Amino acid sequence: MKSISYEEFDGLFASFRRDALHLEMRDAYGTAVELPHLARWEAGAPDEDTGWLEPWFATVRAGTAAGKTFRRARIVSEPLCSYQRWVLKDTHLYVEAGEDIRWVPRRLVSTIPLPGNDFWLFDDELAVFVLFAGNGLVVDQVTTTDRAAVTLCRTAFEAVWQLAIPNSDYQPD
Repeated sequence: MKSISYEEFDGLFASFRRDALHLEMRDAYGTAVELPHLARWEAGAPDEDTGWLEPWFATVRAGTAAGKTFRRARIVSEPLCSYQRWVLKDTHLYVEAGEDIRWVPRRLVSTIPLPGNDFWLFDDELAVFVLFAGNGLVVDQVTTTDRAAVTLCRTAFEAVWQLAIPNSDYQPD
């Protein structure tokens, strides 16, 4: 596996040809840019500033306009933690930009073989495992084109997707 920079990782979203699949398996994340927004929301203040998400939305809109698909499955524990409740409130914005996002209660995936880390899978050719510290900050992104790893990611994603609830229908416990 090869470690890649954030810039290289970001570039993959412009260079893939057909499908970008993302499997999220953690209950909490914490990028430096989102932590202040989450903290405001947790403190009860309105969190209406979504401008920091606009670069991602522009990437998704450009990709979908070019015929590419973005699918994201979120495996979550229920009841949802505060982080996932915060994410849920704005997920409709990601969907409006063109992502197909679905939610899967963790209790439904107990018998599905899953990779050890969240991943993005591009065109069934390149898997990018996103490695996190315990506090949810990204510490590395590693790529592989190993057929067994790519197959594991695709198989896991599709098995989870079969159980997934579209964002518009998801009503957590």
